Amino acid sequence: MSDALPPEFALIAKYFRPLAGPGSLDLRDDAALLTPPPERDLVLTADAMVGGVHFLPDDPPDLVGRKLLRVNLSDLAAKGATPLGYLLTVSTPKDTPESWYAAFTDGLAQDQAEFGVTLLGGDTTSTPGPISLSVTIVGHVARGMAVHRFGANDGDGIWVTGTIGDGALGLAVATGRLADPTGYLLGRYRLPQPRVGLAIGGVASAGMDVSDGLVQDLGHICRASNLAAEIDAALVPLSPQARAAGEAWLETCLTGGDDYELLLAVPPSNETALQEAATARGVAVTRIGGFHSGASQVMVTAANGETLALKKGGWSHF
Repeated sequence: MSDALPPEFALIAKYFRPLAGPGSLDLRDDAALLTPPPERDLVLTADAMVGGVHFLPDDPPDLVGRKLLRVNLSDLAAKGATPLGYLLTVSTPKDTPESWYAAFTDGLAQDQAEFGVTLLGGDTTSTPGPISLSVTIVGHVARGMAVHRFGANDGDGIWVTGTIGDGALGLAVATGRLADPTGYLLGRYRLPQPRVGLAIGGVASAGMDVSDGLVQDLGHICRASNLAAEIDAALVPLSPQARAAGEAWLETCLTGGDDYELLLAVPPSNETALQEAATARGVAVTRIGGFHSGASQVMVTAANGETLALKKGGWSHF
């Protein structure tokens, strides 16, 4: 009997074992072992990315790997959690070249080092296509301090980190619908910036990340908290590149996905604490509206006070 590894296990040994960390058992078993830090709650979340849906066929594989990890890290950031490790599932066509795996895992390795997280295990399979990727990420948060979608209160302000709309505009650039002379918007689409480390536990009463569009994700918080929300479109922070795209792209900025910024409900008494936490992390935060009692809905007003009629609320997976 040959001592050579079967192709799947040779692939794992060459490209994925170097990413493995404590608890992974060196990827030589069917499961990982993980001990959470004392007095901390575990936080688990999963996100998938499918070729042609969440990334384009010509997107660089290293950036695909980094985006995959970052969209999951963003979910942890929205809970106020610290990352521990992740499980990875990779389904690729049989003719996928080794150079794709090499670049993909190089990207993962780069962001593992940046965000302090390691591979725990996972699965590799073949598929007739397209490439399908999934991460289940594990983090931890001080006991009882996780931020939830529910919990917003009448009178809370609506706050966001960073700028809104760049990801959706970057997709428009990638599909040839918008010019991007600086490459900034395309970069924001391909490589979001998860706000890991922003101390929102005990500061935000509710929150989530903006993945499916600002208006739609705000609606999720409204329904979970049984509140209405109103945002002022003029207050929504836009990058210079988004503003340069023009007024015709405003609805895309408000309803498009792929921002992976944090959307938070913050009581007025905690606004200073949020601003101080943001300054400590070098992250911009902006108040764009507020929650109030009423039917669970989101109203967007223009600078003249009129309500904007949006064609859609955001991205739908179905």
